[in-house]
Amino acid sequence: MKEVNDATFAADVIERSKQIPVIVDLWAPWCEPCKALTPIIETAVIATGGKVELVTVNIDENPQVRETFQVQSIPAVYAFKDGAIIDGFMGAQGEEAVSTFVNGLLPSEQEKIIESLLAEGSESSLLEILAAVPDHLEAVTALAKAYIDDDKNEEALSLLKRIPETADTRHLAAIARTGDVETEEVYVKLEQLLETVKDDESARQEYVDLLDVLGPDSVEANDYRRKLASKLF
Repeated sequence: MKEVNDATFAADVIERSKQIPVIVDLWAPWCEPCKALTPIIETAVIATGGKVELVTVNIDENPQVRETFQVQSIPAVYAFKDGAIIDGFMGAQGEEAVSTFVNGLLPSEQEKIIESLLAEGSESSLLEILAAVPDHLEAVTALAKAYIDDDKNEEALSLLKRIPETADTRHLAAIARTGDVETEEVYVKLEQLLETVKDDESARQEYVDLLDVLGPDSVEANDYRRKLASKLF
């Protein structure tokens, strides 16, 4: 069990919950039911063998957390997974109810199988995941990368349509559309395309793809975005 405060909440709860379910126990020193509930939660969490984590927050000392949860009464308990609240309860609870709550955060049998298949990482294992969950984010991304490595670019592009667009998926899609281009060659092409982007839609698309190939954190890509804007506007 870890004590969390306003400064550490994002890292210890939001980010950590992307790796493992995190239970947030909101309490205060004057709250007698809180003092009875916390040990019950801790016991149930320990029984998971490290598959769930518990953190506590003293709401008297952490107004930012108190405001975020809009706390009206305590004890208040929330479960986070993948950066978001997925369950919770308020008020004192008995051992059986708490155990049910905590165990409900453990991976289902299907999730365990998917975790195993993801760890295997082969094309066949990823396809097996997608047969069960067609829009599984990690499986789609991993398989799209594998397809691109095997020059199956059209298959990769079709696959990426199953999931919401992100910076990572744009990067993969751009690589699939432009092919395996060396960084220096990207700069040369961008300079060439600048002359035609204003009047040629296909040149404009290729230019944007090449920017995505460089990636969102590329200083050069940002420079070329400004050059594109000056040409268009």
